[in-house]
Amino acid sequence: MPELPEVETIRRQLAPALEGRRIDSVEVRDPRWSDPAPPEAVEDAGRGRLIEHVGRRGKYLIVSLEDDVHLVMHLRMTGNLLLSDDGIDPPHLRVAVTLDSGERLLFVDVRRFGTGDVLLGSDALAEYFDSRLGVEPLGADFTAEALRALVRGRKQPVKAFLLNQERVAGVGNIYADEALFRARIHPLRPAGTLKRDQIEALRAAVVEALELGIDSKGASIDDYRQVDGARGSFQDRFLVHTRAGEPCPRCGTPIEKLRAAGRGTYVCPNCQRRPRRRRR
Repeated sequence: MPELPEVETIRRQLAPALEGRRIDSVEVRDPRWSDPAPPEAVEDAGRGRLIEHVGRRGKYLIVSLEDDVHLVMHLRMTGNLLLSDDGIDPPHLRVAVTLDSGERLLFVDVRRFGTGDVLLGSDALAEYFDSRLGVEPLGADFTAEALRALVRGRKQPVKAFLLNQERVAGVGNIYADEALFRARIHPLRPAGTLKRDQIEALRAAVVEALELGIDSKGASIDDYRQVDGARGSFQDRFLVHTRAGEPCPRCGTPIEKLRAAGRGTYVCPNCQRRPRRRRR
């Protein structure tokens, strides 16, 4: 699933191509993409409007149009946004936005999990995200003190905490594994038991992993592609994720794979010591 670095990469690539352009037409070919809103409502909301800004919140991409209209898209598991000027429809095309430049913004999605919503007004946009997302990990509010307050008293494993978008927005399976390894924290450790220095290390590790992902233009281990169809390269810089059986880059111990928060999870059993079970 595309995570914050992948969506931020897409945002940075789309912004110079879209901002200042006018939408000639919107064609929603799969009604499931905009459900429960009918495709016609999305098409009418975008047609003829100027694109003022391309933004991001967590894993959501936001295309803000004139008249305070906002198109919010989520790529989910297998969605991609491609920018094309050849007029050819790629496989699994769900939405096509034609610009006054002749280019088209194409939402393609093999498994059809991706979504699009039209929100009218800045208040509606703020309410939409306030009910879904927590702190932005690359924002000024993501401090060690803020993270300490978020984990206080929580018994869930720290990896499950990181994957909860209502706590920290944008971190998914890849970047949680990479951050926890950098912070030397086992993913099954209860979040509320983290000590002050571990919280500080985790905050720094989350930021570092995300920034490296952006610098690498995302990780292409499954379906994710950049807007021109190119692959990201962060998968070539993984320290633990998908590296089961390979030596830990820090100590040489073989990386292990386990289940945490219902996801395949990669750890170094030496650098990330499993928490001891407390006796009753």
